[in-house]
Amino acid sequence: MKKIIFFTLLIVSFVLGMKTNTFAQFNPDQGCFLGPDGQCIPNTIITAVPFLRIVPDARSGGMGDVGLAISPDANAMHFNPSKLVFAEENTGVAATYTPWLRALGLTDVYLAYLTGYSKLDNQQAVGAGIRYFSLGSINFTDDNGQALGTGRPNELEISVAYARKLTDKFSASLAAKYIYSNLAAGQQVGNVEIRPGHAGAADISLTYKTDIDAGDYGSNLTIGAALSNIGSKITYTRSVNRDFLPANIGVGAAYEYNIDDFNSITFAADINKLLVPTPCVETDSTGNLICDVDPTDGVPDYKQQGVAASIFSSFGDAPGGGREELREFMYSIGVEYWYDKQFAVRAGYYSEHRLKGNRKFFTVGLGVKYNIFGLNFSYLVPTTNQRNPLDNTLRFSLLFDFGAAGAE
Repeated sequence: MKKIIFFTLLIVSFVLGMKTNTFAQFNPDQGCFLGPDGQCIPNTIITAVPFLRIVPDARSGGMGDVGLAISPDANAMHFNPSKLVFAEENTGVAATYTPWLRALGLTDVYLAYLTGYSKLDNQQAVGAGIRYFSLGSINFTDDNGQALGTGRPNELEISVAYARKLTDKFSASLAAKYIYSNLAAGQQVGNVEIRPGHAGAADISLTYKTDIDAGDYGSNLTIGAALSNIGSKITYTRSVNRDFLPANIGVGAAYEYNIDDFNSITFAADINKLLVPTPCVETDSTGNLICDVDPTDGVPDYKQQGVAASIFSSFGDAPGGGREELREFMYSIGVEYWYDKQFAVRAGYYSEHRLKGNRKFFTVGLGVKYNIFGLNFSYLVPTTNQRNPLDNTLRFSLLFDFGAAGAE
């Protein structure tokens, strides 16, 4: 019953979100459009298959979702596969289970992630990953509330990557992925049949790692950057109204300081931005959007852009100008302490502007590593009234590393 209530609220929120105001007037002082109450209207960027941007592993989940530049393991496939050539081990495998919406009492909604890599030599590495998102069992109904049967919506991503060192300190990688999204296949909205969505995408990432002469035991600085989910649009019908994938650009840095032979600490930070057009929110006195709409299909122009054009326009298309563009950046900071490379304590913070989703939360985590086996835990604590699917949820990752890499 709780699941039915949740999805009902989700649909209602989506419909209401399409007409959140009867008149929107731009306020240059605040860099936003104002609703009838005189408050700024939230203008969150919406994409299809948002599960691609869910941080899948508990290590990064305990560090405020940082991951672009922290030391590599098998979960680098999500953030930055180019790090894999700097891995200390020849081969690694990781598996993560993330409960979803447990605060609502749901037990069959979850994200599962399985990934691994292998170093071909000291210059090259390959990786692969499978991400599965289950939305549980859903009871479908028509507009009159009549039962239409039960479905099990689910989404899947399969990815492969190749990474190579270009110099001793610099590496690059290219990843390809297939995306499948089945939300309500076989159902109908009006006379339109809903089908599974299919898409292809690619990731490009870079890593620079260098040693720094600091203290008696050395340290290192890693800088990572990634373009993720650059690919085709996706649709669930035969409509020309196709949705963007959550294309993203991210830049991160991590500084690891070895205090002595047994203790080390890493400070990390990531900045991310979706490379997707900002929705039009300005309306006239009747509540109709004031933006260019194709009269033949009713699709706003910002949704009709090509993928390449949308990537470049995403840096300057916000209705509120440059001030709103800056609000579209998401920030993560994290810290990780290791004792004897066996026990880890982690903490972090994630921040997103209140008009762009308002996700703000602290995270904490623990890790243990013994021989080839590793186990990580993370816990999320929200800092606003904005509900998070991972509110007060414990998630965990298993890692296995095989064989020390040869000398560089």
